[in-house]
Amino acid sequence: VQLQASGGGVVPAGGSLRLSCAGSGHAFRSYTLAWFRQATGKQREFVAAISWGDSRTVYANSVKGRFTITRDNAKKMLYLQMNSLKPEDTADYYCAAQSSGTMASQNYGYWGRGTQVTVSS
Repeated sequence: VQLQASGGGVVPAGGSLRLSCAGSGHAFRSYTLAWFRQATGKQREFVAAISWGDSRTVYANSVKGRFTITRDNAKKMLYLQMNSLKPEDTADYYCAAQSSGTMASQNYGYWGRGTQVTVSS
């Protein structure tokens, strides 16, 4: 599966942004999908994931209640709605896919290019 993230930009603190990730491949609907982020000088961290079967979701504590992950299998799209953004949310955001494994782990086999999100204070 191939992935391409988009939708990043510059937004003031408290604002909202919606990231999109376009997927390809006939098995897209069979993959668990996730968003990760990496800020300058920091390690990549898990943000949110959504399962392939029942669309169960998992979130990092730092974004719980502010971010929402969704998927549209018919369109082969993954989304991340980000509300109440904070300067500490500034990072490059990546979408990823895995066929099996722990949803909140780093063990995703497929990664898309990142999209940059900057939250100004």
